[in-house]
Amino acid sequence: MANKKYKLLLSKETKDYLMSTHFWGPVFNWMIPIATIVDTQKHPRIISGKMTLALALYSMTFMRFAVMVKPRNMLLFACHGANVTAQLIQGYRYLAYHYGSKPLEEE
Repeated sequence: MANKKYKLLLSKETKDYLMSTHFWGPVFNWMIPIATIVDTQKHPRIISGKMTLALALYSMTFMRFAVMVKPRNMLLFACHGANVTAQLIQGYRYLAYHYGSKPLEEE
């Protein structure tokens, strides 16, 4: 069984996949949701509402693209799904801070 997995790991198809933009594009794209997740720990006054909306719409568009392209790119889909979630959380924080009840003491 281990020999079978080893052969699969060293197969031409695996090497071709690991050396393609189908793999590396989504891998580097993960920096966007990671940065957004890190930013959820920062004060909401630094959030740009326009950029948050733009990034959420961008990721929704690419989620659709990821499942429509042949072969499907589920790594890209997961990356943009995480980004949509993170951007919507940031959007909620932005709206709550700017249009909700503000705390009496600001940091």
